[in-house]
Amino acid sequence: MSETEIADSIFNPHIISCYLATGFRKKPSGPASLPLDNCQYVLKPFGVGDLAEPHFFRHPSGLTVGEIASLTGAELQDVTTLAQRMTNVAPIDLAEAGDLTFVDNAKFAKALTSTRAGAVLISEHLQCLVPSGFVVLLTPRPYTCFVLVARELYPDALRPSSLFETEGVASNASVHPFARLASGVTVDPGARIGPRATVGVGTLIGANAVIGPDVQIGQNCAIGPGSSITNAMIGDRVIIHSGCQIGQDGFGFIMGATGHLKVPQIGIVVIEHDVEIGAGTTVDRGGIRNTVIGEGTKIDNLVQIADNVVIGRHCVIAGQSGLSGSVTLEDFVVLGARVGIRQHITVGKGARLAARSSVMRDVPAGALWGGFPNAKPLRQFLREVVTLEQLASPVPKLPAPSINRAPVVQDTPIPDEAAS
Repeated sequence: MSETEIADSIFNPHIISCYLATGFRKKPSGPASLPLDNCQYVLKPFGVGDLAEPHFFRHPSGLTVGEIASLTGAELQDVTTLAQRMTNVAPIDLAEAGDLTFVDNAKFAKALTSTRAGAVLISEHLQCLVPSGFVVLLTPRPYTCFVLVARELYPDALRPSSLFETEGVASNASVHPFARLASGVTVDPGARIGPRATVGVGTLIGANAVIGPDVQIGQNCAIGPGSSITNAMIGDRVIIHSGCQIGQDGFGFIMGATGHLKVPQIGIVVIEHDVEIGAGTTVDRGGIRNTVIGEGTKIDNLVQIADNVVIGRHCVIAGQSGLSGSVTLEDFVVLGARVGIRQHITVGKGARLAARSSVMRDVPAGALWGGFPNAKPLRQFLREVVTLEQLASPVPKLPAPSINRAPVVQDTPIPDEAAS
């Protein structure tokens, strides 16, 4: 049995599995051995009960309740618990002793009666639902405070790290002699850095990532495994997750009866400071101008950003959205999942677009729009949906009234002609 076959068996619940690497033990001789030809290792049935949840992040030393109150500004209700230490964060239904949890919605408050959490962040109007004996920290923003504590406990989770725990440049990475790497740069195995590329202090280049010629990457960035960066200038503290493709050709063709004429794409991609781009996102370089992603913008997984797009500062773009060529998003725009925007559209500052919106015209600043096939003010779109549903609903037919005419005729008196 080959090691490949052994490894494959892990994913089949009906096949025995084994302990790999140091977990292997030699197969015993005799009739008690497993009937597997050429197998040199002891195998054992593998089930869910054999799994222990791994801890992928460095375990924190924790914070005292007093330190949590100081960090978040929350009001501690019992000062005698100041020295109590919280070593982890957890949702209220999974929290154990020593875990900090939070409640910001009455829907989840009933879990307070059964949770084993060590302390809870909660808003004042829900405080009455907390059983006695809890360490309570009052705040108008429980979840925000919870996140502040999580960031303090798990700083390593805020930025990707080397998957191989590499220090410096891995032996099987390829760095061109004319590339310039600052001090503290990490290059994981299989990565390729092209001629004249520059990489700033403290930046991580993930495994099998490709950095093209003349690309500039700033300080303390993280380029995820399998990403490709070409024709781009990237600022400081930028995170690009695995599998992103940055700087390739835009989709530019002039269609014709005999074929399609390719338009040269001679612009670049400019990514400003503190941008984060999710896994599998693609950003095309500009055609005759640059594709720009503004400072502090956060982009989810699987987003398509076409050539010449300009995205302002601190925008948020949810997964599977698509921005056609020459779209402009002004500062602080928010796009829900699967928003599609046609070419040359401008979305004004602070506008928000609901999930699955199809945008065919400019969106005013500060607007809340949604809808398909042509986005419009969200309230108007929802009224139209309700009206259409009402019009499309079948009208129940009322039964025809049953009238027995004979008794009516028989009982009706006939006037006397003489009397009349």
